Amino acid sequence: MARRIIDLSIYLENDVISDPPMFKPVIEYIDHKQSVPDLAGFFPGLKAGDLPDGEAWAIERITLITHNGTHLDAPYHYASTMNGGERAITIDEVPLDWCFQPGVKLDFRHFPDGYVVTAADVEAELARIGHVLSPLEIVVVNTAAGARYGRDDYVTTGCGMGYEATMYLLERGVRLTGTDGWSWDAPFVHTRGRYLADGDPSIIWEGHKAGRDIGYCHLEKLHNLEALPPTGFTIACFPMKIRAASAGWTRAVAIIDDAPAR
Repeated sequence: MARRIIDLSIYLENDVISDPPMFKPVIEYIDHKQSVPDLAGFFPGLKAGDLPDGEAWAIERITLITHNGTHLDAPYHYASTMNGGERAITIDEVPLDWCFQPGVKLDFRHFPDGYVVTAADVEAELARIGHVLSPLEIVVVNTAAGARYGRDDYVTTGCGMGYEATMYLLERGVRLTGTDGWSWDAPFVHTRGRYLADGDPSIIWEGHKAGRDIGYCHLEKLHNLEALPPTGFTIACFPMKIRAASAGWTRAVAIIDDAPAR
């Protein structure tokens, strides 16, 4: 049986818009020549000419928040409590078996930017692909944002998952979800417009806040979801083990075992 591994992660990189300006990652690249003084600090008298090709090492100095790049959010990100009042777990406490499970893809690329997905939308898409959810399956949402990664409008593009759509998944045993958008919820620019019009604060981050009722994790800034079939793959998305943190970076992948040709 042939195995394919599909990368579902974006790069951590400078100068590509993947976050609002105040959250952008900063990577300083230190090459083999620039690092010679650092190496020489360990060995008094060492000169660049003593080293092969006059080179030491290449390293990078990085300034990040835990929500840069493709990452997994812990329930603690959404609120201090989950499951109706329990202490919300942090990323180092997320059960690892949540992070390696069969995957299901919902295709919501046709919804307009800022649209809030409903439970009925989820149910209709599951009917279209002929799938009944099982507990712990990882459900990923392919939105219009995925195709806009690297463009100026990435963080404002795509639909978002509303409270009732999120609860529809969680009530059926799903504990880890994901999106190729900047956020699981609709982009803030669209929610802001609705809030200014209606003054209803319950619409702010409503999909995230579902975690107060049933604790769950979600992946944000996935990529390449259009390469996945609706079902028939496994997702691996183990997060970095950062003590007491709200999220952790992950190299999320999909694993597909293809039956041999006859």
